[in-house]
Amino acid sequence: MNTQITLQHQGLDCPLGDGQTAYFNYFWLRDNCPTSFDSNTRERVFDVFGLGQPPRPERADISADALEIRWQGEEHVSRHPLSFLRAHTAPGPRRDVADLSRKLWYGDHYPDIHRFSQPALMADPALVKDWARTLLEEGVAIITDMPGDKEGLSGTAGLLGYIRASFFGDYFDVKTHINPTNLAFTAKALEMHTDLPAEDLAPGIQYLHCIANTVEGGNSLFLDGAALAEDFRLSNPEDFALLASTDIPFYCEHEKFDMRARQRVIELDRYGAVSGLTISGHLADVFDLSQDYLDRFYPAYWRFGQLLTDPKYLMRFRLNAGECIVFDNHRIVHGREGYTASSGDRHLRGCYTDRGELRSTYRALSNKGETA
Repeated sequence: MNTQITLQHQGLDCPLGDGQTAYFNYFWLRDNCPTSFDSNTRERVFDVFGLGQPPRPERADISADALEIRWQGEEHVSRHPLSFLRAHTAPGPRRDVADLSRKLWYGDHYPDIHRFSQPALMADPALVKDWARTLLEEGVAIITDMPGDKEGLSGTAGLLGYIRASFFGDYFDVKTHINPTNLAFTAKALEMHTDLPAEDLAPGIQYLHCIANTVEGGNSLFLDGAALAEDFRLSNPEDFALLASTDIPFYCEHEKFDMRARQRVIELDRYGAVSGLTISGHLADVFDLSQDYLDRFYPAYWRFGQLLTDPKYLMRFRLNAGECIVFDNHRIVHGREGYTASSGDRHLRGCYTDRGELRSTYRALSNKGETA
C-alpha cells in the first residue's frame, strides 16, 4: 500500500488503499478526531472555536491502517482509522436506515392498511419497529384492540415519541361541542385537509382513537397526498411547480389564540420528491398575493383541489370503536362525511407526536436489531 501523504495548504491527500487517494481538510480532521467525542454521550467535547490558529500538521503518517497526525502547537495526536476516512470520501449525509422510499397508495388501499394490535405493540419492540416502518413508507396504519381510556392513547403514542401539544392542548376530542372552536367539533362534513397549518411547524404524526361511533354517516375519508401530487406533477407540471414554490397564509383565530403561518400546498423533500401536502380550505387565510399572481395561482390551486375527491385517490371507510388510525399529517389528507348527531354517539380522541421522533424511534430499534 502506498503510504505517501501529501500535505497541502488547507488539507492533505491521504492514500486509502486499493489505489484510492482522497483529500481531507485540516479543520475537519482535527474537529473529528476520535478524542473529540465523549465515549458515553457520543457528543463532541472538542471546541474547534478554541483553537488559537488554524490547525496544521507537524507530521502525518500511515500506521496500522490509520492516519496519524501530530498537530503543530498542540502536543496532540489524532489517529483516524482509514475505514472511517473511506466512509467520508464523498460529501452527503451518512447512511440513514430511516430514509425509506415512500410506497404510494390509492383509493383501494383500505383492505391493505397494515393493522397492529395495541397490546401486542406494547409488549414487542420488534412490532413497534414494523409499525414505524409502515408509517415511514405508507404514512398510515390502524391500531386495533385499543383500551378505552386516555392512558391507552398516551401509551400507544408514547411508543413513537412524546405527545406534542398544540393550541388545543395535549389531547383533543372530536365530537359535537355546544360552542365549537373547529369544524371537526360539529356534525358537519369536514373537507379534505391536513391538521393545524396555522402553526409554524404543523404536527407530524396524528392519532385518532375511536372511542364510540354509532351514528348514521360520519365515514372517514383519507388519501395519500404524495401519490396525488406525484400524479399532478406529470399531468400539470407548471401548476405543480407553482404550488410547490408559493407560500400561502393560514390562520386559526379564537378568543384565546391567534395562530398564523405560511405554508406551501406541495411539500418536497431534499431529493425533490413529494413528501406531503399542506391544505385546509377552512383554515386558509385571505390569499394576500398580487392579483396578477393569483391569475396563475388560483387556477392551479383549483385544478389540484378537485383531485382531493377523485375516487382514484379517496379511501372511504368507517372507523370503529377500539380502533386508532395513525398517520403522517404532512402526507395523508383526511376528512369526514357529515353525520346525524342525534342518531347515536361519535367520539374520537386525538393527539400528535413529531415526525423526527418517529424516525428516531425507527433508527434506535433498527440499531438494536443490528447489534443483537
